[in-house]
Amino acid sequence: MSRLDEVLEAIDAANAADPRRDEGEPEAQLYGRRMSAEAERLFPEAPDVLRIAARGQHIERWVIPRAEYPEGRAGYLKWRRTLAQHHADRVGELMRAAGYGDEDVETVGRMIRKEGIKRDDQVQALEDVICFTFLKWYFAPFAAKHPPEKVQDIVEKTARKMSPEARARVLDEFALPEELAAAFRA
Repeated sequence: MSRLDEVLEAIDAANAADPRRDEGEPEAQLYGRRMSAEAERLFPEAPDVLRIAARGQHIERWVIPRAEYPEGRAGYLKWRRTLAQHHADRVGELMRAAGYGDEDVETVGRMIRKEGIKRDDQVQALEDVICFTFLKWYFAPFAAKHPPEKVQDIVEKTARKMSPEARARVLDEFALPEELAAAFRA
């Protein structure tokens, strides 16, 4: 077994403990597989660091509940930073156990923490994968639960995070209503 396969299997094993379910599977495990599928589709020649960051981006997400942080934007942002560091640390542990060196571990950690989005091609590639995964698998359920103005806001925020190439690809791949598609043309 390759060290990449070893890390991906270890991430899946950790995420198998997720008590939350989505389509009958552990939620974090299903999310990781969806992220891997989108990474493979969008970046078929992706290096190990992108494949690992995509699979491990939400490793053990349930262990740090949102309810443990204050309500409001400041509490939410602190929770997200804490989660990102946890994800980076856990994936780094698994990478080291599989024989990856410090440089690769640090790169994946930076990607997962989204350090350098819009400035670092590797971080941006992961962000594009995240956005495509959201649009493909999670957008419709989100939109069904929220008013149109909230949906528009989320779509605009999603589009701003994406690379120009990814925004163009969204327009080719998704049949969005004009008011939402406009966000990807900006």
